[in-house]
Amino acid sequence: MTQPQDLNSAAESARSEIVRVGTSLFARGYVHASAGNISAKLDDGLGHLITPTDAALGFLSPERLALVDGEGDQVAGDRASKTLTLHRRIYAADPTARFVIHTHSTHLVALTLAGVWHPDDVLPPITPYYVMKVGHVPHIPYHRPGDPRVADLVTERINSRAAQGTPIRAVLLDRLGPVVWGPDAASALAVLEELEETARLWLTTDRGPAPLPEDAIAELRATFGAAW
Repeated sequence: MTQPQDLNSAAESARSEIVRVGTSLFARGYVHASAGNISAKLDDGLGHLITPTDAALGFLSPERLALVDGEGDQVAGDRASKTLTLHRRIYAADPTARFVIHTHSTHLVALTLAGVWHPDDVLPPITPYYVMKVGHVPHIPYHRPGDPRVADLVTERINSRAAQGTPIRAVLLDRLGPVVWGPDAASALAVLEELEETARLWLTTDRGPAPLPEDAIAELRATFGAAW
């Protein structure tokens, strides 16, 4: 049985990490106003922490983060983000996920407005680090913020890519921006940063760069285990 002190310790660490990440994202221009949300999965059976609805990620209060139990019921904090269902479904679909970030990053939202490269790959593999650190990123058609149908679509993409042996770390929501995840905050941040930078590169070069040739991608698979 989970003891109160176990929950308090796990939640305190996760609270600090969410606040740190939110502050960093705001300071570097990845988020603005009250756009975006962050969550962390606590130890098995302890539930999740997620930013409150309409919270400004650069000015989070640890004690106001929403604590949600394993059944999805809120037990503490301000009202959970409207994207709670999406976050919970990502954790359920990918057992390696422990931290989820959603932003409205400028270049990635612009990419959806200008047109993504392909529905299964929003950007071409134009750099080796995009292939190694990000991998395939599906485009998710527009639905209103918080629409539970988005969680179904994202889950389908996670499952289908895992079945192909090329697990994904991110999706791009049309007109709303990226959702990325990883085993910890640093991993999720690395995916977000590389994804946004690649979108910036592609858009500012007039979408001209060709993808890396297949033999170069094969070398990245063989040498670094790239999931592409």
